Amino acid sequence: MAGEPVNVNEFQELARQALPKMYYDYYTGGAEDQHTLKENVESFPRIIIRPRILVDVSKIDMSTTILGHKTSAPIMIAPTAKHKLAHHEGEVATARGAAACDVIMVYKRRDITALMVRRAEKNGFGAIILTADTPRLGRREADIKNKMIAPQLKNFEGLISTEYVSDKGSNIEALAAGTFDASLCWKDIEWLKSITKLPILIKGILTSEDAIKAIEAGVAGIIVSNHGARQLDYAPTTISVLEEVVHAVQGKVPVFFDGGVRRGTDIFKALALGAKAVLIGRAVIYGLAAKGELGVKQVIQMLKDEFELTMALSGCCSVDDITRSHVKTEKERFICRM
Repeated sequence: MAGEPVNVNEFQELARQALPKMYYDYYTGGAEDQHTLKENVESFPRIIIRPRILVDVSKIDMSTTILGHKTSAPIMIAPTAKHKLAHHEGEVATARGAAACDVIMVYKRRDITALMVRRAEKNGFGAIILTADTPRLGRREADIKNKMIAPQLKNFEGLISTEYVSDKGSNIEALAAGTFDASLCWKDIEWLKSITKLPILIKGILTSEDAIKAIEAGVAGIIVSNHGARQLDYAPTTISVLEEVVHAVQGKVPVFFDGGVRRGTDIFKALALGAKAVLIGRAVIYGLAAKGELGVKQVIQMLKDEFELTMALSGCCSVDDITRSHVKTEKERFICRM
């Protein structure tokens, strides 16, 4: 590809060129037929933006407040795994490139989970994200074909064995089976709250029913996510259920959005449908693989620039100006044609 990348999709192509096929497939692949993986991205163009004209947009303020922390834009780094497969500096380069948002997985051995929570508190983390949609690992067929081998988990050296052998091609499923807790349920959030004072966000909500349960469990925020379409294929796309979750929450806690963001217009649409901020995962990995820390910075700045331009062209001077009336969904357009 000639010249510098000008959008996230071009960073993805650079990542494809830079990475071994096994690792590129690991990052880009989804579960089974990858239907939800494709739809996560392709659902965004079906939502149209309804701009306002003759608005003074000489000054655009993208800043917002997330869990009490002021940020320059409503963009967060999604919890993503194994950054060292993308770049030798791994999560360190990602953290340097952005104010990274990290994740705590609840493991079968609760003593290890408690230890990781204490580490998070000691190192100044602002919140804990509980990824709640992985009782088992989704069937990722590209990893099976490539005989993907999970790298050593440095954070757990001396705590748990990460040497898992599988006769199914990839050892990642065996690793997950040996570490993830299939018995994790709503009552365990109370246990997690008992061992930390940090706010707990729950990631993996796709229905109003689970959103209500999350509020009852006392979480500080909800992340609408289908795990990058890597778990259950034919689950709904996240943008298609965002508004359902927002309505169920009724403003009691902030709702964040994760899944398929590749453009600043995607960020605008998610905020118009009620998200407080969006999380970006694969886009950051593509930047990391292509150019390390610099690539992460460039991807984030690219999305911020696109989002700022979308705000200006839509007549929105601040994120609070972005309202539901600024977008029309495919369903709404279909009803109008009837």
